[in-house]
Amino acid sequence: MGVIVRLLQEFGSLLRKNDAIVHEFNAVTSEITAIVSVIAQSRLVLWSTVAALLYLIYWILFSKLFYLRRNHDVRRRRLRGDLPPVYPNGWFQMCAAHDLRPGGVISDLTCKLVLLEAKQVHILGKEFAVFRTQSGKVACLDAYCPHLGANLAAGGIVVGETIHCPFHGWVFDCEGRCKDIPYASSKIPEQANTKSHPVLEMNGQILFWFDAEGRNPTWYPPELPKVNKEWSWRGTSRHYLNCHIQEVPENAADVAHLHYLHGPGLLAGTDLRKTHSTSMLDFVKHNWYASWEPVDEPGKKHLSVLKLVHRLSLLGWELPMLDLNVTATQVGPGLVYLEWSSFFGTGVFVQALTPKEPLYQELTHAIYASSSVPQIVAKFYLFGEAKQVERDVMVWNNKMYRKAPVLVKEDKLIAQHQSRTRCSTSESTIGSAANADTDMLCIRISRRTYYPRLLLTLWWKVERT
Repeated sequence: MGVIVRLLQEFGSLLRKNDAIVHEFNAVTSEITAIVSVIAQSRLVLWSTVAALLYLIYWILFSKLFYLRRNHDVRRRRLRGDLPPVYPNGWFQMCAAHDLRPGGVISDLTCKLVLLEAKQVHILGKEFAVFRTQSGKVACLDAYCPHLGANLAAGGIVVGETIHCPFHGWVFDCEGRCKDIPYASSKIPEQANTKSHPVLEMNGQILFWFDAEGRNPTWYPPELPKVNKEWSWRGTSRHYLNCHIQEVPENAADVAHLHYLHGPGLLAGTDLRKTHSTSMLDFVKHNWYASWEPVDEPGKKHLSVLKLVHRLSLLGWELPMLDLNVTATQVGPGLVYLEWSSFFGTGVFVQALTPKEPLYQELTHAIYASSSVPQIVAKFYLFGEAKQVERDVMVWNNKMYRKAPVLVKEDKLIAQHQSRTRCSTSESTIGSAANADTDMLCIRISRRTYYPRLLLTLWWKVERT
């Protein structure tokens, strides 16, 4: 503590020329000296201060980062444009694998039965109950009990290989079949079942297959063998978007936006009205070298690859030793695996884009890194990624979808990407969007069916008379 006081006194000796400054500095120094002496004399205050500093150091260097950002709701005050189907076919993340612990397990500490609740998941305009059984199997059921409609994930407990309804205790297995009704001695009704959905646990994710026609999966995501083995989970960021789902994967093919939108340094902020007007912060720039191409191999039409090099420049001088080399693999409409390497080590950003409702998406980035990457570096990478994404979010939340955009020769990759994404949609998803949400999107659809029905009704009445 005395070292701090001596440093302040030495600094004050440099300001002897101005008496007013010296007087004010001496007053501040005396106050700091009094505070330091109080801390030094009081053991309680001293150790409390030490504990707070140790916790701060631990939080900065070792703790995982959770970053959540919700943005203003602009869904009802902007033009939508001529939209493609809002729910494309593909795999979508329901939750992270580490969010589900086995249910009905005996705790080693308390020797008591641990009963866990199912996780309530809302995606694609529907409610699901997702849980992990005692054997480790992950199951996904329609959330509402066939009895009186209670939500199985809102208070329902997982016991062994079954889930118990929170309302009357009805017991369901992983296939959605009712196995027991505690208070009933009669036979279980055949219709006492809830629908079960196949899920896939891979790359630290619980994935759900959606197909508008109800078909089985036609492809599967590639496996990342280093996740949760050589690469450990370091943190997650989450954003909520008010846009069409196609806007986000289309960003990969739009390499021209990288220099303009993501060029200014992080200190320039995320408000696009100010990022290019902060001339005092122009000494830091992000330079991007990117190329995008689809994968045309048989059975891999759902894949495309973006190769990216991020290079930081300071006062116009590039710093190659800080390069971040990224290979981003787009997997269908909802998944991106951004494998990266840097001076510190290697890792991956697992990006998941999940449609919660029509024109409302959840975007998450989970970072996994090798043991050579310090936690503070992994947190900085994740924080930087989150801030760069927020610049895109401001555009997505306020733009309209252009089905036939005006493009120049250098935008050919965007046109190529749009033509490929049409293969992952089914026209019947428009109808499912109308049933899933009463958003203004449905007005465009319902008008097409309302007038023919009205004319048919009038004709029928005339014929009867």
